[in-house]
Amino acid sequence: MVSKLDLSSFGHLKPAVMKLLNLGKFSSVNNNTSGVFQTFNSLLLGVSLICFFVVIGSSYFYMFPAVEPVVENMGNVNVNSYSNKSSDFLSNSCNIFDGKWVVGENYPLYNASQCPFAERGFNCLANGRRDKGYLNWRWSPKNCDIPRFDVNLIREMLRGKRVVFVGDSLGRTQWESMICMLMTGLDPKSVYEINGNQITKQIRYLGVRFRSFNFTVEFYRSVFLVQPGPVPRRAPKRIKSVLKLDQLDDISKEWIDSDILIFNSGHWWTTTKLFDMGCYFQIGGRMKLGMSINNAYKTALVTWRSWAESAINSKRTRVFFRTFESTHWRSGARQNCKVTKQPLSKVRGRQKNSISDAIIGTVRNISIPVTLLHVTPMSAFRSDAHVGTWSDNPSVPDCSHWCLPGVPDMWNELLFSFLHSN
Repeated sequence: MVSKLDLSSFGHLKPAVMKLLNLGKFSSVNNNTSGVFQTFNSLLLGVSLICFFVVIGSSYFYMFPAVEPVVENMGNVNVNSYSNKSSDFLSNSCNIFDGKWVVGENYPLYNASQCPFAERGFNCLANGRRDKGYLNWRWSPKNCDIPRFDVNLIREMLRGKRVVFVGDSLGRTQWESMICMLMTGLDPKSVYEINGNQITKQIRYLGVRFRSFNFTVEFYRSVFLVQPGPVPRRAPKRIKSVLKLDQLDDISKEWIDSDILIFNSGHWWTTTKLFDMGCYFQIGGRMKLGMSINNAYKTALVTWRSWAESAINSKRTRVFFRTFESTHWRSGARQNCKVTKQPLSKVRGRQKNSISDAIIGTVRNISIPVTLLHVTPMSAFRSDAHVGTWSDNPSVPDCSHWCLPGVPDMWNELLFSFLHSN
């Protein structure tokens, strides 16, 4: 900070200043017989001096412009372009989701065969995959670093808390990934499913407790987020079920009292999962047979937003919403799945998705703090990391889900970096 103005920087103005001061002195001496003229001359001198210092000040700010303060935070993470106005990341130097995949040390972070909560269908190595290169990649933002995963630090950070995932099977994969990451080095008996349930695709609730740290990591299956319903009376024969777009899933009351709440939804919003199965949309008890899936999804997100704004205590609960994860089916054919051995060098448009765009728009307009996990662009490169035919059902190729360990681990590292930054 400048405490004193140095006039030496304005030496070229000195002659003009002296002339002005001498003019005032000369006029005052030779006109002392005229009080009126003396008063006028004094006023003229004062105005001239004020103008002089205004010129000096303007010149100073022109030559030495003000410097904006630099705001730093751990990881230099910036999601301002994707999060809503309540985002707590302040740095403008980095977008954590803009970067590239690089070979990383100390990867993978766990062995899926030693994690009882890693679903067999996602354990590609155990299911016969021989190449292991897909295990060693980490995400590297362009202008900043993601804090190295420190399992002891994260477990302490989560002590006494409740972490809840809500969504579809991709959400369950991230849930399984987090549990495997967090139980590294612990006595397996100290980590257990609360109700003794086995992990299955259809169960609506799974909760795992870390006894030594008194926290839980839970998963609620809600593939659409809104409430499914039965066939209404006098409905056309092609209608087998409905989605009530103006009502959130009836298990939503179970999500509220959580400390960290992570949502995802998107993979079931397709023709094959809806119209081909006889599922259509309903609003206010009336069928909307002409409504497109894209518009229905946006309507469901409006319902989710209204619920979140009214039901979630943002002083307690940190909310995340993960965008759509890129798939790598070829030519749109669900049976044409070829898993590569290296990440793609070009994403060919997979970095954008209408589902993700709808989520981004919703998060930007919500009135409570919500952090967006915009994984669509980063996942678009990873055609090498899908389950493919290395699942518990190899006859059905899979270019939607991910091997564990793998890409979902990086989603969790990003999530932890957001939590740690606070």
